[in-house]
Amino acid sequence: MAMNNITVAVSDGFFTSYSRLPKSQQAKVMNFVNKFRIDPMSSGINYETLNGVKDQNLRSVRIDKNYRGIVYKPAKGNVYLLLWVDNHEEAYNWAKNRVCDVNPRLGTLQVYQVNEEIVDSKVSPEEAVSLFANLRDRELLGLGVPEMQLSMVRSIMTDNDLQDLSEAFPSNVFAALNWLAQGESLEEVMGILTEYGGESEEAVDTEDFSKALSHPISKQQFQVDPSEDELIKMLNAPLEKWRVFLHPVQRKLVERDWSGPVRVLGGAGTGKTVVAMHRAKWLAERLEPGNNKKILFTTFTRNLATDIEVNLRKIISSDLMKRIEVVNLDRWVSAFLRKNGYDHVIVYGDKTRDLWETALTMKPSEPMLPDSFYKQEWNQIVQPQEITEFSQYMKAPRIGRGVRLNRKARKAIWQVFEEYQMLLAEKNYREPADAMRDARQLIEKLGATLPYTSVIVDEAQDMGMQAFGLLRAIVPETPNDMLIVGDAHQRIYDKKVVLGQCGIKIVGRSRKLRINYRTTEETREWAAALMDGVPVDDLDGGDDTMDGYISLLHGVAPMVVHYASLEEEVEAMCAHLKDIRNTDELYRSTCIVARTNSQLDEYEEELKAKGIMVYRLTGFEPEDRSQGGVRMATMHRVKGLEFDRLLLCGINKGFVPLNTPELHSDDLTVQRMFEAQERSLLFVAATRAKKSVMVTSHGEKSSYI
Repeated sequence: MAMNNITVAVSDGFFTSYSRLPKSQQAKVMNFVNKFRIDPMSSGINYETLNGVKDQNLRSVRIDKNYRGIVYKPAKGNVYLLLWVDNHEEAYNWAKNRVCDVNPRLGTLQVYQVNEEIVDSKVSPEEAVSLFANLRDRELLGLGVPEMQLSMVRSIMTDNDLQDLSEAFPSNVFAALNWLAQGESLEEVMGILTEYGGESEEAVDTEDFSKALSHPISKQQFQVDPSEDELIKMLNAPLEKWRVFLHPVQRKLVERDWSGPVRVLGGAGTGKTVVAMHRAKWLAERLEPGNNKKILFTTFTRNLATDIEVNLRKIISSDLMKRIEVVNLDRWVSAFLRKNGYDHVIVYGDKTRDLWETALTMKPSEPMLPDSFYKQEWNQIVQPQEITEFSQYMKAPRIGRGVRLNRKARKAIWQVFEEYQMLLAEKNYREPADAMRDARQLIEKLGATLPYTSVIVDEAQDMGMQAFGLLRAIVPETPNDMLIVGDAHQRIYDKKVVLGQCGIKIVGRSRKLRINYRTTEETREWAAALMDGVPVDDLDGGDDTMDGYISLLHGVAPMVVHYASLEEEVEAMCAHLKDIRNTDELYRSTCIVARTNSQLDEYEEELKAKGIMVYRLTGFEPEDRSQGGVRMATMHRVKGLEFDRLLLCGINKGFVPLNTPELHSDDLTVQRMFEAQERSLLFVAATRAKKSVMVTSHGEKSSYI
């Protein structure tokens, strides 16, 4: 909306306050907001002056007899801001000490609290030393701290004092102070701020609210001139702010023309999938209408693709969604090959178990190797390098494999692979890796022109060499051709890729997200400790670490408790769920996670017997948010989701890590790789939690905890 050159912006704080209103009240607020969006100068909007407020431009607007909105109504200028909504008394209290202005150093639009009283710290006067005593005023101002908040910053003695003031500061200022409190140096924090807009290089006009709204930091906190459709979507899901408010670092990745493929790494909770979805939206918006071109958005698992499609539909229109195809790669391959007359049967999972058993009857007595070695060699050497005959296997590099093989040994064990290939051919079977190779070769042979201008790849760490070789063939090497996001700390499948070997050149186009928006620092540290000593790659042949990752949130440390029996564990789970319910939190924002479906079956039966309603997340269906009950899911199924509270249950020996032949392999490389996957799986599960994690076990607990 830009009637008479008027700009209307909605703050993230407004969405937060709206979400706390009774459902019966939200419809009235939505009607008012739409009217305000259309014309904030309408005679039907009743502005009321607020007495005793710090900012004379703040006004109250009537929603009904009990509820009020707080808006910024300029004395001059054309920018109107929706800031808060609440019961009239609480709304007035919120507005009393709030100020809305343009920061003279950064040029950002800020909403912040100014208190007369100093923070009441629990530290005794003798021990009182400001948490930020080592910083000069000019350094704090350079971080974006409003001048009127300097005394507040100086009164902060402990990290708890800072957390209590999380809503008092502009969000970017709180983030900077939080990093400093966690031990980051001023130089490091200033470096992060510079990435998305540090001090302005030109003089800032503190009266120009319109320009301030265009600053990357302001865009993280204000939605400018939303359409009616956008407004309805935002108000229907106000807590899922990733739909609207991208962090400036994320926005710089999304809204940019790249000269080629881009790789984005980032730990759990850093918003990789958020970036991927908004990138798909941004690219789709720029497709020429009527040319039938599309964006391909793909990932490894079917259930994650389903979840992504559901979430994409929440941020874009149905017309725009027609330009984005969301599908897991195996399903795309199957459909493409079938369309082109492919008559082989693609087999997944354990459907080749009998064939392996037959092939393994050919294994030699020398070298003496366990059955698990052959499957690992097949998956990590033979298939990725597309080896079909012994002469190729003889020359194949085997970097990373723990067992050395001379020519004689290779020739002896090749009999197993040759037999397995023959059995696959007899059955007319193709493994997924074969099907991907066949699809790539078909595209190259036909010179096929596919309808995709760009590919977005989520959870790239779970895709192998064949997958990326195919993706390179699907989209030619052009500007904006690929965005690849992933984190090998979260690799839970037996795949590995070196992008450069697949023709995907990312040199100069590699970025890293390191700000965790979901998980508390306490949970992040506990989960990160699970990965100590586990080597992790960067998807392109280099190493990756968790160094520099920071969470913005603080909370309670994960509660890790062991019980003698299943019955005692279930009793503790029920007591914990009751405590959650007593805080007025819905069970649907809590999830019980276990390693296997058999464990979940057991817990589900016990909980239902105790009268607790549960909702099981299945493999291929998106979550139905209208359904009540505690969520239940396996560690694999919970990947890509998030919940306020998590109960990680049955973390017992034999289940974590899962008792399989790989765990007991004589090949230490196989054993280490399997344990790395199992640790990653527990890491992924724990980092789904936003507020708290409870970890329980019974009988003999896992060595991981």
